[in-house]
Amino acid sequence: MLWVLALAFGVGGSLLITLGFSGNFEREMQSALSSYKMVLNTLRMVDETGPVPDHSNLSQALMKLDSQGSGGWSAIRLGDEVSVLYEDNSIGLNLSESVPQQEGSADISVIEDIYGGKHIKISAYLSTAGDRLRLDQCYDISPLYTQRNEQLNTYRHVFIIMLLTGGVLTWALAFWLTRPLSALSEATKRFAQGDLDYRAEIRSQDELGVLTKNFNTMAEKLEENIVTIQDTAARQEAFMGNFAHEMKNPMTSIIGYAELIRGQMLDQREQMDAANYIFSEGKRLESLSVKLLDILVLKKNEVTLRPAKPSQIVGSMVQHLQRVYEEKGIVLRCRTEDGWCMLEPDLVKSLLVNLLDNARKSMDRGGNIFVVSEMTEDGCVIRVHDTGRGIPQEELSRITEAFYRVDKSRSRAQGGVGLGLALCNEIAKLHNGSLKFESRTGNGTCVTAYLKGGRI
Repeated sequence: MLWVLALAFGVGGSLLITLGFSGNFEREMQSALSSYKMVLNTLRMVDETGPVPDHSNLSQALMKLDSQGSGGWSAIRLGDEVSVLYEDNSIGLNLSESVPQQEGSADISVIEDIYGGKHIKISAYLSTAGDRLRLDQCYDISPLYTQRNEQLNTYRHVFIIMLLTGGVLTWALAFWLTRPLSALSEATKRFAQGDLDYRAEIRSQDELGVLTKNFNTMAEKLEENIVTIQDTAARQEAFMGNFAHEMKNPMTSIIGYAELIRGQMLDQREQMDAANYIFSEGKRLESLSVKLLDILVLKKNEVTLRPAKPSQIVGSMVQHLQRVYEEKGIVLRCRTEDGWCMLEPDLVKSLLVNLLDNARKSMDRGGNIFVVSEMTEDGCVIRVHDTGRGIPQEELSRITEAFYRVDKSRSRAQGGVGLGLALCNEIAKLHNGSLKFESRTGNGTCVTAYLKGGRI
């Protein structure tokens, strides 16, 4: 930018001064020629009326003209030998002995005096009766050169000041323009180093500000994606660990008891206990595989919803399980609202069974379970309230993860594998709905299933 500025200002200023000087010089030249012609014509007329051949009248006439300021220096010379008839050289000119080439032509040149002044010198022949006379005259143009030198000096000072000012302004402008880029570069570096929370500061609303804003938006999306990927990887790792753990315990028991039976070291009663334990652990593995298969199938397939009455599904399920729950000291009741909506009845039954089973496992010494079915504009809502031990607030966000159990030892002792709520969550999603959990430790839990398949 400085080079462009210097080149533009240098060429422009120099051209302006040069053109100005050339114009002034041309005007001075024309003025000198006009004055010279006037003197030449005057001398011709005087010479025609004066005595011949001494031409004394010419010297007197030229002296008068010089006294009137017709030129800066004058001389009349006789013939090519240049014998001087008259000369006024008070300013000490370094004379050039150039001779005009032909009659009627003038020799014009710029000469310098002993003081360094500049003059326009004009020489031409003066035709007279029988003699060749030459008239030389000089015109001072030193002010023209002095003016040009002053302009050049002023221009140099202005040029230097302008370059310094332009350099400072250019540096300030470059710093101001690149400061957001430096901040953006720092943000990309910090982001690449793993500081995903770092954001570039938006300093303006121009293109750089928009670029910074877009970078921050990209960084936020990228951070969300990275967090999601990390969370997914952690969940998958936890899933594989839990799955391996769930498989390891029953398989170890089955293999151990099978070895005892093969060794024929047990009596009939011990063999029966071992067989029963192998059977129960086998059923547990079967339940685990069935629920995992159900979750995988539900995630990959779409279900066909058909008209059904949620009140009928809830009522029949509660009636079917009431006696079983009463034997465990649990009172199971329901309240339903009549209406039709789009459901997959078998999946809704599976959802209700798992929710009721989780509610049952949360009670150590009996309690109450209350099921509510209500109609909504876009489907229905099924709520399961229990008076169990409740769920800590910090656990609520993870209870729909596969194999996740709030109380791992108690759930395993009750035969749970931590897949029930994961299955319920997939069933709700297939009905364009979701699960909502409300719980407080020691005060029970309320699970709400929003099923938005459509209302009839």
